Amino acid sequence: METDGLLEGIRDRRIPALAKAISLVENGRDGYELLLSELHPMVGNAHRIGLTGPPGAGKSTLAERLIQGYRARGKTVAVVAVDPTSPFSGGALLGDRIRMESVTLDPGVYIRSMAARGAVGGLATTTTEVCDVLDAFGFDRIIIETVGVGQSELTIAASADTSVLVLVPESGDGIQVLKAGVMEIADVFVVNKADRPGAERLVQEVDVMLGLRSGNAYRQIRPHHSVREMNGVQHSEEQSEGWLPATLMTVATEGSGIDELIEALDAHHAHLSDSGELHERRRARLERHTRDVVDRSLSTLVWQRGQGEQILESGLERVVTGDVSPYRLAQEIVAGALEGGDDIEG
Repeated sequence: METDGLLEGIRDRRIPALAKAISLVENGRDGYELLLSELHPMVGNAHRIGLTGPPGAGKSTLAERLIQGYRARGKTVAVVAVDPTSPFSGGALLGDRIRMESVTLDPGVYIRSMAARGAVGGLATTTTEVCDVLDAFGFDRIIIETVGVGQSELTIAASADTSVLVLVPESGDGIQVLKAGVMEIADVFVVNKADRPGAERLVQEVDVMLGLRSGNAYRQIRPHHSVREMNGVQHSEEQSEGWLPATLMTVATEGSGIDELIEALDAHHAHLSDSGELHERRRARLERHTRDVVDRSLSTLVWQRGQGEQILESGLERVVTGDVSPYRLAQEIVAGALEGGDDIEG
């Protein structure tokens, strides 16, 4: 079987087998779930880092610099770059890989571009499964770069161990930037293009927002009682039990601030491991993924293996004329799948 050869190739760390396995998973071809099941015992060693933020924030350049920094430290790196999909052709430009050209020939680096294919939340539905393949292959770091649609990119928190929100001085005024949602999922905040006017002000606004969440609105101001330093930011001892997100400034085009960012990412991963939160996060991710697989299987049962398409086509005109509601037609489609369940399973 094809999956047997791919499984052996991944165990032997052969790049052609990795590329074929990812294509198999991404396109949902026959045998992909069997392959993922066989790979599952090998998954769980990579540090998954999610990069999210508005378009133009420099996520791809920042990813490139992170790759260079990790490679200098002897770590292997894989990148999953999710690009927006055309609503007309279904294709994607896949331009993020072009922006990382300087590291594409490094044997310790693997970059895979994926089309979002209409998935909401900034990630394609198979992103987690592709990351599992890369994890099983043995990469030390997996960087997940989202589409870049802004504050709706909340699913990155479900796919990554550490979520990084990349902002730029032009991200908007304080009210816009400090909205709930994507600001609440980040473990590390990066103000990129920090050589532009307004960068320090944006850092202060983010820091105040984080302080409000932790009950210390002006955490950047040194208190009179004892403090400790984490990632260059002062924190009071009584608030040291949980992770306090770091706010860093970078100029990715120049490589400025990258070492500090890597230190913050490694510090967060160490915190997750030491506190037991890494296990909890991965457990929650596996639970969500299991639910997603169930939903996908049921959708396949209804639309591809059942009579869903036929029932929809034959009953749609009744919905248009008002004789039947969409809810009634949906019930007929589900009932048709349930009635044919035995035949489908056989």
